Amino acid sequence: MNNKLLACIGLLAVSLAACSDKSKSEAVAAGDHAAAAAQDAGAATVTAAEDVGNATADAAANAGAAVDNAAEKSAEAARNAAADAKAAADKVGRKTDAAVDAAKKTQ
Repeated sequence: MNNKLLACIGLLAVSLAACSDKSKSEAVAAGDHAAAAAQDAGAATVTAAEDVGNATADAAANAGAAVDNAAEKSAEAARNAAADAKAAADKVGRKTDAAVDAAKKTQ
């Protein structure tokens, strides 16, 4: 009976050792998978950061173009307003000259 008990204990020890090796192997595989997942997450973070950076640069360029466009439109409107004011002043000047001439003729 002692031999059978020793054989069972030996078999149990071998089984536990085999399970232990399998568990170690599975743990290593799980660690490898976790490392790969972390690398993928890091790559995704870098890609997202690049996308955000590109979108920010595009938005800044678009905002700059809009500011330039608005400045040009404002300058154009100012030039037009100045031209209109000059034309009105010239017209008033001509009418004033005509009124002065008419007043001289009546004297």
